[in-house]
Amino acid sequence: MPTSRSTMKKKKSTALRCPTCNKIVLLDGEDVPFCSDRCRRIDLGKWASGDYKISSPILDPDVLEGLSEEHRRPQQDGDDE
Repeated sequence: MPTSRSTMKKKKSTALRCPTCNKIVLLDGEDVPFCSDRCRRIDLGKWASGDYKISSPILDPDVLEGLSEEHRRPQQDGDDE
């Protein structure tokens, strides 16, 4: 009984790279997206030590206004004497 390509589905393993050591990792692995528990812990340590940071834009209008005022103020040289 012939089967068409649409009914035959191949199980595709998708792979990605470990963010710590760059080894190839299959998505069905235990430590995804890392290749091992060691790489997972290294990454966690970088987050804990502050090596990695997530920055976000300042959306508070009062803070933005204060920042723009600081940049507009002329520097005082201390020549008022």
